[in-house]
Order: sequence, then C-alpha cells, then structure tokens
Amino acid sequence: MSYQLNWDMDSVFTGGSQSSELRTKIETLKEQIEQFHQTVELWDPEVDRLNYNHLKEVLNLSEKIGNSLSEAMTFSRGLLSANVRDKNAAKLTNELSTLYSSLSNSTTVLTKKYVGIDDADWADLLEIEPFNASAFPLNEQREQGKKLLSQNEEAVINALTNDGFKGWGDLYNSLVATVQVDFENKDGKVNSYSAGQAANLMGSAKDPETRQKMLEKWELAWASKSSLFADTLNHLAGFRLENYKLHGTEDFMARPLEYNRLKKETLDIMWDTITKNKPKVVEYLNRKAQLMGIEKLSWVDVTAPVSVGDFEPRHYSYDEAAEFIMENFSSFSNQMQKLAKTAFEDSWIEAEDRDGKRPGGYCANLPESEQSRIFMTFSGSAGNVSTLAHELGHAFHSYVMRDLPVMNRRYAMNVAETASTFAELVISDATVREASSEAEKINLLDSKNARAATMFMNIHSRYLFETAFYEERKNGIVTDDRLSELMVDAQKEAYQDSLSTYHPTFWASKLHFYNTGVPFYNFPYTFGFLFSLGIYARSLEEGSGFEEKYIALLRDTASMTTEALAQKHLNVDLTQPDFWQSAIDMVHTDIDEYLELTAKYI
Repeated sequence: MSYQLNWDMDSVFTGGSQSSELRTKIETLKEQIEQFHQTVELWDPEVDRLNYNHLKEVLNLSEKIGNSLSEAMTFSRGLLSANVRDKNAAKLTNELSTLYSSLSNSTTVLTKKYVGIDDADWADLLEIEPFNASAFPLNEQREQGKKLLSQNEEAVINALTNDGFKGWGDLYNSLVATVQVDFENKDGKVNSYSAGQAANLMGSAKDPETRQKMLEKWELAWASKSSLFADTLNHLAGFRLENYKLHGTEDFMARPLEYNRLKKETLDIMWDTITKNKPKVVEYLNRKAQLMGIEKLSWVDVTAPVSVGDFEPRHYSYDEAAEFIMENFSSFSNQMQKLAKTAFEDSWIEAEDRDGKRPGGYCANLPESEQSRIFMTFSGSAGNVSTLAHELGHAFHSYVMRDLPVMNRRYAMNVAETASTFAELVISDATVREASSEAEKINLLDSKNARAATMFMNIHSRYLFETAFYEERKNGIVTDDRLSELMVDAQKEAYQDSLSTYHPTFWASKLHFYNTGVPFYNFPYTFGFLFSLGIYARSLEEGSGFEEKYIALLRDTASMTTEALAQKHLNVDLTQPDFWQSAIDMVHTDIDEYLELTAKYI
C-alpha cells in the first residue's frame, strides 16, 4: 500500500492558516475562557462543600477548554513546523499562547482557592466522585499552589511570558529558519540546505572524511549566528532563574524534577550508574573507529552507520518503513499495530523531505479528534525509521489515555519518553533477530549501540552543559564563546574524552535547549530509555500477556510519582542502582555481541 508523505490537517480545520473554522473555534474559546474566569471567581468552596457540584461544573468547563486549546495549538504549530515561513500560522500560534496565559490566570485563582480549603475538608472533597479519580493531580496542583505569589503578581508574570519568555523561544525558531548550510556534492557543486535537510545529509554520509567536512560546514553555519543564539539562550535562562527566585527557590533543578515527578536521588543514582558503566560504551566506540579505519570517532561518526564486508546500509522508502514498523509492532502488541496502521492510512504524519520545514521530530495530541499528528523529515535512513517508530510510541501513549480526564493525561517528559523508546526497542530488537546475514546483524547492532551511546553520553553532555550554564547564568550573561567552551567541556566529560572532534555550537543547533515548555529537556530521554529497557525485559519474560500490563502502566503515568509508578507496576525501587544496572546490562549484552562479531573485521 502507498502512504501519503504529508499529513492531513484539513480534517482538523479546513483552510490551513486562513481557516475560518479555526477562527470560529478561537472566538468560542475566548468566550469560554471569560466564562471560566467568572465561574472560578464566583466559586465559594465553603458554600459548595456539601457535594461540590459547582466545582464539578468548573472542572468540566476547564476540561472542555483544555481539549479545544490543545486541538487548536497542535494545528497551528503543525502548520508552522511544516512551513516555517507561514506568517499566519506564527500569528495564530502567538494568539493561542495568549489564550493559554488567560486560562492560566484563572487556573491560578482556582488553585489558590484549593490552598484555602483546610486539610480535613480537602480530604473529604477527594472522596467524592469525580474528584477521587483525579486525587493525585489535584493534590499536586494544591501543593504547587502553596508556592504561588498573589493573584495579581502571577497575572503579571503570565502576561510578560508571551512576549518575554515564550517570545525568545519563538525567536529561536525564526532564527533556525534562516540557517543555511552549504555542502559540496560529488561533482564539486555547492548546494545550500536548511538545517533539517543538512542534518539528515550529514547523518547519512557514508565515509568519515565526508562527514567531518560536513560537520565543519555545519559548525560554520551555526557559528555565523552564534551571538544571536547566545542572546536568545541567555534570556530564556535568565527569565527562568528570575521566575524561580520570585517563587522562593534559587535551585534551578527543583522545577525540572518537580515537573518530571522525580526525586533528585533517583536522577543522581541513574547518572552515577551510567557513569560507572561507560568504559564498556567507550570500548564499543573504539571498535567502531577501528571498523571505519580511523583512530578515534568524530562527533558525527558516533551515530553514522558502519558497514563490514559487502554490506551497504539499507535505504527505506516511506512505504517500506511503514510496513516494517507495523509488522514489528504486531509482534508485541496488536493495539500498537492498529494505532500505527491508522496513523499511516489516515495521514497523521508529515514526513516529506523538503526545504522550509523546521528540524527535528515530534508528536502532538489532538484530544478532541482523539488523534495525533507526527512531524519529521524522512530521507530513508534506518535512523529515520527509528524516529518514526519513536513518535508513533508517543501517539500510542496518548491513544491509550484518550478516555481519561485531562488532569490524568498530563504525563511528564521522562515517562513520555518511555512509551516512545519502548516502540523503538520493539523495532530494533526484532530486526537484529531477523537479520539475513552477519554483516546486516552487525549493522543493526551498531545502530542499537549508537542509540545507547547517545543516551549515556550525548544526553549526559546536554545535562552537564545546562547544569554548568545555569550555574554561570546566575552571575550574568554567558558569551557565545564561553557557551562553546562549556559545551565542549561537557562533551569531553560525557564521552570520557573518547572522540577526535566535538561539536562546540551544539548549544545553538539543538532546539531542546530553547524549549519553553520543559526545563532541562535532556535527562528525561535517558530516563525513558533505561526505564523502557527495564519494561521491555519484563515483557520478554512474561510474553503475550504483558500488553495489558504495559497499557495499565501507561495509563497511570500522570496519576502518581515516577517512583510510585515503578513500584506499583514493576515492583522496583528507582532510588537504588539495581534497576538501572539491570537495564544497562541489556546494553552490555548488545555491545559484547557486537565486539564478538566484529573481531575478525579489524
């Protein structure tokens, strides 16, 4: 079957960024948000305490508005991702952000009223339906409310966020759209590529020398605008730090941990266990360098495909990738396969390789439609297939939670990355098992091991960089040159000085550093990778009956802390090294097999 490379947005709202349907939706949202504000202002917990019927009305309206806003924002951001030059889409996205701020102001009022309810009455409230089903997120909201400033002060911060904090994030996206990377082809002709296209070309180049030349051009492109990116990053971090300070903390890790519902001791033990196991990963990197005929890998060699014998890396058509993913999903979960089939057949995915798209990939939910939309640039590499499976994992996570209250669907990034990484594992493990030759098996194992190296080292370098950057940012602006120094220092530490070259402007080219929604958008990936490895190991032990247990775990991801989730569904303690070591041992198994198979090729 042939699948469309472009997503269907007209089934959400017809007319693109000029959609009259969307305009009607936005005007309705404005009225509903005003109604919500008035309803919240009038709500008196003391009068309502008998059965809290008025609060039920408040939360029903909040849920309706939340679903509508998410639907509209996924649409507008999707249009802008697919065409960064769509000025109307940018304008719509900004308008919807303003509505989010208005809704947030009213939610602040509601939260402060929760705080005003005494503990005994609050406990009684949480015994009543439907509040009992959302006891965890309601308690979480009330606890966070205790740190809020006055209603007026919070309103001012929200008002300044759009053109301040979020404005800097928008500026980053606009700057990225102007980045052009000049690569020379085999005939000596120089072509100019967007950031997304250049990243794909660099990642799929076949020899180390070509990749290194491309990396140098890539560095030049980002360095040419480094002062602008440095200004942007400094102001984003500065806003965050001042906001944290206003709310009583100078610990810049407090909010990321709170957001991920994660204890600091859990994060620390994860990184500590990884660091103790890095020598095995360095062993893999050194072997890969030997296979490529070089002394040490460069930054871009780590994830580049390796070939032995007469093997050539496979190129997938989009249709082949779709069938490949669906077939392998079905080996674990019929529901995952069914969801993927719907996504391909109903054109949920924007995959075309063309100019004008933003770099990267993501999955966004459409709660009213009970669908998702996936954005990426597909050029046929095995890495692209993994990205596609990864994003479909996100879509599956949203799908299995579609009937839950909005509050019970707001899972954090660390557990969000669990579902997506699990989907990748299902694909990669099956392909290694079914390899038709030793050379193919080596290539596929290399891809798995490179993924682990990314999680243990690349992501760790991001975490180390951001930690150092935020610490220095407390004392003032950090220059672009200093940012590059911090970046290389972090990369050398994370990779244990095992590479020949590094990526000084990674702080500019990696969009995750500029995400305004999620602070420290790095460690959740590594957490999700190892957490999903642990879940995957459990699925192999338990066989076909594990699908329902997996879905039950996903449905609980916004209803308890991460540690409680692991204890309930896996019976493990995340604050101890045992679980992390058992997950890392699976990586060691892959590396050992890789070292054994490749020994005769060096």
